[in-house]
Amino acid sequence: MDITALTDSLRQDLARAAEVGGEDVKAAAERLLLALDPALRLTLMEALSQAATDIGAALPGVAVSVRLQGREPVFVVEGAPAPAAPSLEDHFDDDGGEATARITLRLPESVKARAEALAARRGQSLNTWLVAAARSAASDRPQHSGESVHGFPGRRMKGWVK
Repeated sequence: MDITALTDSLRQDLARAAEVGGEDVKAAAERLLLALDPALRLTLMEALSQAATDIGAALPGVAVSVRLQGREPVFVVEGAPAPAAPSLEDHFDDDGGEATARITLRLPESVKARAEALAARRGQSLNTWLVAAARSAASDRPQHSGESVHGFPGRRMKGWVK
C-alpha cells in the first residue's frame, strides 16, 4: 500500500494553509512537515495494524497483519481457506464421465413434496435424489414387489413374523 500519496496530500494541504501567514510561516510549515513525516507514517502504520487486527478477529481461522516492505505497509493474510475447487459433479455424472443434460420435469405438487421429504431424510438435494431414483429405475437390476423402491415402501411384505 503506497502511503506516500497520503503524506504528500497532507503536506500540500498544510502548505496551502500556511500560505495565509506569509513566507515565514510557510517556511516554518515546510520544516515542520519534513520533521513530522516519520511520525505521520508511524501513525498510519498503527491505524492499519489496528484495522488488520479487527478484520482478523472477525474472520475465524484467519490472521491479518501489516508488515513494512521498504517504507510501505503491506497486508499479510495467513490461514485463509484455499478457494474451493470446482465440483466435477456439476458437469459429469458417475457413469463414465458423460456430460449431464438439463431437463424440465413437471410433477404433481404432492409427488414433489414427497420426493423433497425423502431427499431431506437422506441428507440429499432433490436433484441428487431424483438422479439416484432415475439411475435405479434405469438399472438392469430387477425390482421385487416387496422391496423399497426409490425410498417408497412396497405394497406387500414377505416373510414370517413370530
